[in-house]
Amino acid sequence: MLGVFSGGLVAPPEELVVAGSRTPSPKTRASELVATFLEASAPAISINLGGDGSHLAYSHHNESPFSPRSFAVKENIFCVFEGVLDNLGSLKQHYGLSKSANEVLLGPLPPSQMVGHLRGSFAFIIFDASTSSLFVASDPHGKVPLYWGITADGFLSFANDVNLLKGACGKSLASFPQGCFYSTSLGGLKSYEYPKNKITAIPASEEEIWGATFKVGAMNPSLCC
Repeated sequence: MLGVFSGGLVAPPEELVVAGSRTPSPKTRASELVATFLEASAPAISINLGGDGSHLAYSHHNESPFSPRSFAVKENIFCVFEGVLDNLGSLKQHYGLSKSANEVLLGPLPPSQMVGHLRGSFAFIIFDASTSSLFVASDPHGKVPLYWGITADGFLSFANDVNLLKGACGKSLASFPQGCFYSTSLGGLKSYEYPKNKITAIPASEEEIWGATFKVGAMNPSLCC
């Protein structure tokens, strides 16, 4: 799966910007990234999210039966989901969804309230076109890989294939932190697993393929009681 979002929609995290400028490396434009994905993952589907080049794309190419990919649109809310939820049955009952609903149909529900209740292996991208808001999350154990980076023309990009983003984002690239979400309406990158803990970006060594590693810090003892 792939999501690319223009700087007009999403301000790229400063940590990724700094990582890329610290060790400059070749990058490509977002349009080339989308084209590369569509060619390498054919047959694939790409959805243009507006006139600025923002896209969501997905494919069943090389899909694992244990980590299926799905896509849904409802009320201008677009969702790409990869993985399986172990507690899907109880979630459908809690939110009043039909018995035939699958994981991707949870997308239109309030993601910040829902994400902490998800159990299983997952990564997903939700874009609400009516508010131009983005929500991205990964499971607490990183069972479904997810990476993010910044293209040559400043598009914030997410993908489950690190090699795809490496060619487009250079060193402005990182593994998306486990148990976290990125939300444009809720203040950026946060840990839903440890909501009181601060997330820091640690500069990577020259030998690593990315420019930074995001870590969820230990809780401040003064906040425990």
